Parts: sequence; structure tokens; C-alpha cells
Amino acid sequence: MKNMMLTLASATGLALTLGMSLAAAPAAAQGKTLTISWWGFNGEKLDQFVVKPFEAQCGCTLVFETGNNADRLNKIKIRDGAGVDVIYLTDNFSQIGIEEGLFQKVDRSKIPNVAGIYDLAQDPQGGYGPAYTIGRVGVIFDSAKVNPPITKWADIWRDDLKGHLSLPNVTTTSGPMVVMIAGEKAGTNAFEDSKPAFEQIAALKDSVVKNYNTGSELVNLFSTGEVTASIAQDFTLGQLQAAVPTITWANLEDGAIATLNTVNIPKGAAEVELAHQFINFILDPALQQKLAEEGVDAPVVKSVTLTPEQAKKWTYGADVVANLKRLDYSKMNAAKAAWIDEWNEIFGM
Repeated sequence: MKNMMLTLASATGLALTLGMSLAAAPAAAQGKTLTISWWGFNGEKLDQFVVKPFEAQCGCTLVFETGNNADRLNKIKIRDGAGVDVIYLTDNFSQIGIEEGLFQKVDRSKIPNVAGIYDLAQDPQGGYGPAYTIGRVGVIFDSAKVNPPITKWADIWRDDLKGHLSLPNVTTTSGPMVVMIAGEKAGTNAFEDSKPAFEQIAALKDSVVKNYNTGSELVNLFSTGEVTASIAQDFTLGQLQAAVPTITWANLEDGAIATLNTVNIPKGAAEVELAHQFINFILDPALQQKLAEEGVDAPVVKSVTLTPEQAKKWTYGADVVANLKRLDYSKMNAAKAAWIDEWNEIFGM
């Protein structure tokens, strides 16, 4: 991978662009190792814009654990919160880690860049790590086949979508959110009483072609014309539009659901000070600007400015962010096992 061969000189140049320099590297960090647990997506770009510049700034070495949320969180649990200094997780999984006592609260005085990010990202889980990017779960549809356009969550129950709908399986990130939305349609809180919510989901059974488990499954369903609408995360939009250009993100009057990717410091971290420096680094406005422009992550820094073309794939802008719904993942994680059983009774899994 040619980007992995980035020279120290060019890495230092990026660090200077971000307002950092080798001269600013803390002497105490020289020769130290910071261990980061993350997904490993966009490896070349992250190496170019994050890894090498931070190593140049701190005089340290970054090493990584990669894998999905569940596997990486489980490794930390097995090690009782040790072995990693910074962990990237979606907010539903970071909530599990918090409840299991695997993370320590962060010192926001050591993360000054947090002041420049959206309010919902600054402290989403009670003193633990901030979010470094924002996503959303909403409705997508094929505008060439769905008319009138979808404008609210309740539209997925429309008669014209019968036999043309896909839902995320309940075991995926977005799946439990279907239960929440169904509860809202029923006029109840699904955490307090899930029966009306599942009655609404049962009413969708004839509409649903298939419950999908992966983004690639959803792409195939739209590509073959089997599906014309679905609930999905916005990071799938680019792939879907590449396959079917008429796919559209619905501007929901009642708001899409926020999904946050967080960064936390495990309780057994060996390099706590360096971990705080790294979190502050990834919230730097210039870096957030660059990563958004390069198609890596949606920005949480309020001052990032994108063109309409750059912004179209992201959850971006104060108005969009202000209209997002937030979920109580503590309640959702507690309810999930029972919801899976009820879901499987409807869909026969």
C-alpha cells in the first residue's frame, strides 16, 4: 500500500498543517507506545492523516488491535480493562463497556478541542469519552419507484411499500431502533411496553421482502429491484447510490436517529496522558476537515465547512445534527434479548 510508505517528512508536513510540530512533542512521550483498538477501515488514509502525523508529534509509536465492536470489547473484558490505551466503539457498545466498568472517565481539561464539537458529541455518556464522528439511522428509498417521497417514519407502513420493504435484522446496530420507531407509531414507549411496538412490526410482515444483516445484502436487494425502501445507516448510502443512482435519503420530518462513534480510555490503560493527547488530536478542526473531505468520517467539529458535494454523504451541519433523535442505550441493551425473541416469533427465525 503506497500510502503506508509515507515518508516522515510528508507526515511532519501534515502535522505542521494541523498546527503541530515535532518541537511540540512532549519529551516524556519519546519512545513510548500507544495501543489503539479500532476497526481498521480506511487504513491507508488513517495512516496518512492520523497515524504518521501523531507519531511525528508525540515521538511515540502507535500499535493497533483491529476487529468488530463485539470482539474488541470482549478482549478488553477478558483482560479486565487492560492492554489497550484508546478504544473506538459505536455508542451502543461503549455503553456496554461503561456499564461493565471497563473504562475510566476522561479529563476534559486535557482535551481542549472538545469545546469545538457539537454538544451531543462532547459528553454523550456521562463523563466518559467523546464522539469523534456522527452518523444516523433513517430511511432510504428508490425515488424512481416510490412516489410520493417518504417524509416521516410512519411512511414505511404505507400500502404502496408492501412486498418492497427491507428491515435491518434486530441483531444489527439499526435493528432495535425499528422497535423504538414502531413503539412511537403505536403511541407507546417500547422500553415500558413492547407489545404495541411488536404489533406494529407484525403489521409490516407482508411488506418485508427480507431482513438484511449486512450493507452488501441491502445493496443486492436494491440492485435486483426486490426492495424499494429500507431503514439503514447513512454510511451505506454511497454504496447504494453507486449501485442504484436513484436511491435517496429521506428527509424525515420527525428526525433521523443519531449514531455516535466514541473514543474511550480503558481502566487499565498504560499511557493515560498520551491517550488524552491522541483524543484531542483526532478532534483537531483541521484534521476533522481533512478526514471529511477525504471521505473517512463525518465531522463533529462545528467549524468544519464542506461543499454540498462533500457533505452529501455525511451527517453534517448544525440543522441536521439538531434534528437527530438520541437513544438511551442503557435501556436498549437491557431490553435487547427479549426484543430478539419477540422479533423472531414474527419473522420465524
